[in-house]
Amino acid sequence: MTFPPERSHHAAPERAGNTPPLPPVSPMEMPVQNLRRFRRPSGRRLPFQWSVFFARLVLFSGTLILTALLAREMYLVLSVGELVAIEIVMLVLFVLNIGWICFGAVSTVIGLFAPPPKASEGAEGAPKARTALLLPIYNEDPTHPIATACATLRGLGALGVGQAFDLFVLSDTNKADVWLVEQAMIDAARADPEIAPRLFYRHRLRNRERKVGNIGDWVERWGGAYPYMLVLDADSLMEAPTILELARRMEADPSAGLIQTVPRLVNGRTVLARLQQFASRVYGPLLARGLRVWFGDAGNYWGHNAIIRTEAFAGSCGLPILRGRKPFGGLILSHDFVEAGLIRRNGWAVLMADDLEGSYEQAPPNLIELVSRDRRWCQGNLQHLGLLGTAGLHPISRLHLAMGAMSYLASPLWFLFLLAGMLLALHASLVPPNYFPEGWSLFPTWPQIDARRAMMLFGLCMFVLYLPKLLGFIAFLGDPGSRGVRLRAVPGFLVENLLSALIAPILMLTQTRSVLHILTGRDSGWNAQARDSARIPWGDLWMFHRRHTLVGLVLAVTAGLISWSLLAWMSPALIGLGVSIPLAALVSSRGVGDWLRRRGIMVTPEEVAPPEIAAEADVSARALAAAADAPESVPALLADHRALRRHLGWLDLHTQRRPGEPDPTLAAGWLKLTDGLDVGKLTAGELYALLASSKILRKFVATKAVVEEIRPPR
Repeated sequence: MTFPPERSHHAAPERAGNTPPLPPVSPMEMPVQNLRRFRRPSGRRLPFQWSVFFARLVLFSGTLILTALLAREMYLVLSVGELVAIEIVMLVLFVLNIGWICFGAVSTVIGLFAPPPKASEGAEGAPKARTALLLPIYNEDPTHPIATACATLRGLGALGVGQAFDLFVLSDTNKADVWLVEQAMIDAARADPEIAPRLFYRHRLRNRERKVGNIGDWVERWGGAYPYMLVLDADSLMEAPTILELARRMEADPSAGLIQTVPRLVNGRTVLARLQQFASRVYGPLLARGLRVWFGDAGNYWGHNAIIRTEAFAGSCGLPILRGRKPFGGLILSHDFVEAGLIRRNGWAVLMADDLEGSYEQAPPNLIELVSRDRRWCQGNLQHLGLLGTAGLHPISRLHLAMGAMSYLASPLWFLFLLAGMLLALHASLVPPNYFPEGWSLFPTWPQIDARRAMMLFGLCMFVLYLPKLLGFIAFLGDPGSRGVRLRAVPGFLVENLLSALIAPILMLTQTRSVLHILTGRDSGWNAQARDSARIPWGDLWMFHRRHTLVGLVLAVTAGLISWSLLAWMSPALIGLGVSIPLAALVSSRGVGDWLRRRGIMVTPEEVAPPEIAAEADVSARALAAAADAPESVPALLADHRALRRHLGWLDLHTQRRPGEPDPTLAAGWLKLTDGLDVGKLTAGELYALLASSKILRKFVATKAVVEEIRPPR
């Protein structure tokens, strides 16, 4: 057997035979940015927008006024007598919590009066500049991501603009079995002559700096050939007309550095996934419109389903490694927020295209996966607190970083507010009044509240809390796109609010725990996301939610011992905690989710008329699964002539271990092999290291005379 020759690290491979499916290298420099010093580029200043200024004035003044009014009511509730320390603490926590809620409510109200963004006027045909679609994947079942890539390329070809778009599957997978399936899937996809010239695959042999390094590696090696790049996620779906319109808008606006779409959630099967996609579809559009108005040209980036000017990204987004220990030091997590801020810092506009349909993603199928993803985001968003002082950032970019952190700090603040309420009630029931306060007083000093005013304040707070949902629901009913599901949206609205209210205390505790873990130095790691809806065993549910149940029971018993009225006041939060285990089983059930769908509950327009890209991706997935012939294991790879040649030919030597660079895992695996152990006895890490080393793998094949046992090509 003859192997494809090894190439130099910087050679530009051809797309033929078993050589890697990559285009010629076109480097682009991506310097690391200095976060402490910044000099604004001359000649790149964005014009002042009075409409955006007015929207921001309304947002901040409206939030301040509404917060002040509610804070005054809370003060009057507590100030029947002289304020004691616990009442002061409770008042401060109330102001922080209600201020965050008012901010979201006012932002949604602004969305009611938002004009649509400008579309690309008169643009026809293919864009003049080429766009690269980037699809990063990591240890996931590659069938649907690669099938979606094929469907996307076919859709662009059907519009007659295929020559302007190439798609790169950028793999950071470090599991040998998944890697082999990826190769087989790409090989099967490239058997289609319509797909082959525009579908590329690069697998990094060392996935340094996670997704940041994955995208950065592409920019530095091929970014020079593509003025624009559109970043997808493994579960992203984007219609071809949407991609084309994004490229046209980018080309029509030379000041645009990034244009972010608002993805809708689709393909949800479990109750939780369908709940999230219903909420995002019904309430999301109005909220997004409000954000777009006051974001202006200082918008945000959510990491996927957005088109980016490659020049702007390369010149702005070389992220440094932060000083200090994890979780606040090291690699910048939730990098998308930071990248948006740095692009805007360099004078490029960061825009939101909330009017564009045809942009989709999937929701986590169960609470365990939702919390796992949330834990990673929590660490990244809290890390942003240390980046608020980054030199040169636009004030709104700093606000994005602060809002990201506040979205998680709100949970411990809410929990502390509940505990403060319990302590206030406990203080009133156990601590005797002070009959001898400092100075003369006719009455003793003890904590008192105005119960009637407290009930009125509670109603006002609930109104402000649910105002974004109410307005979003009303806007949804008036949207032409909601035809066919409007009547069924009413029970869906009720079910979504009920389930969300039960789930909210669970998320409060998990986010509070995450914040505590992060503040004490625990790193979240980097795990692949689970996107399927497999049933979760009851034992796993018990292990994950037992703390929530215990906390709920302890708080309920304590509140009941203090006062029955206190227990009634806290019951909305305590019920969800007490039933967390059966609730988690319910919302992770695909059977119940399908039952709700059949009865029209929490049904979205995308379920009634599924997006074309989703149907085409499913067809492509079935075809790829039938055509791909992936080795089931590393020994099977070594016994398959064609697959072994493909694997060796596709190794990305640019990211391989350099000569003389130590690799303890590879050394341990090679030692086991030279001792005569079977390949199947190697650990998962050793198997991957073996497959990632061209020299060691070739030497092993030659030494063990596997060549004679290789099957002929099929």
